[in-house]
Amino acid sequence: MKYDIRGTTMQSVDVWLDAGESVYTESGGMCWMSSNIQMTTNAKGGVLKGLGRMMSGESFFMTTYTCAQGQGTIAFAPEFVGKVIPFELEDRQAIVCQKDGFMAAESSVELSVHFRKKLGTGFFGGEGFILQKLTGPGTAFVEVPGEVVEYDLAEGQTLKIDQSHLAAMDPSISFDITRIKGAKNVLFGGEGLFLATLTGPGKVWLQTMPFKNLIAKIISAMPSK
Repeated sequence: MKYDIRGTTMQSVDVWLDAGESVYTESGGMCWMSSNIQMTTNAKGGVLKGLGRMMSGESFFMTTYTCAQGQGTIAFAPEFVGKVIPFELEDRQAIVCQKDGFMAAESSVELSVHFRKKLGTGFFGGEGFILQKLTGPGTAFVEVPGEVVEYDLAEGQTLKIDQSHLAAMDPSISFDITRIKGAKNVLFGGEGLFLATLTGPGKVWLQTMPFKNLIAKIISAMPSK
């Protein structure tokens, strides 16, 4: 399988498949494809995995696209203005991404639910207990609102973030929450009561324009009746 990510702030990914190769995405995730691509829709992995995907922001049914003969092409695009991050995963290598971050992947990649282990991070971590986990081998694509900023954290190195800016991270990253100190900071700082704390070793991918922040800005700018 070969691919090409096109565009800047409104990206798409073109995937070229040889005969017998396939990729899958959530229902309705395809943009365009050549005539030799065949599609099959089902509850990939069974009912339980389908329900798990729904909990993590994806559809119950997934659609698999297979090249019937020769070489075929198919394109995918994010649901919102932003970037596409490709992850080329080795066997059993995994990446954890935000809820609803999955866009498409080779059929060999497993999409599963990832539960945060600590109770506090589930209640106050911004996305609840549920994230998504992609496990190789194969190539997977994650969609990210806005631009992408990457950090490589060394062992014990910590980064504090507004939790809505987390796009993806290595499973080796420890995710926790930290209470903001000082009554004035809490009441007037605009960051709420908690920040997310990411501790290495591992790599993190941050997004500059979380969708919920944009929606809140649009709502605040709408004229009141």
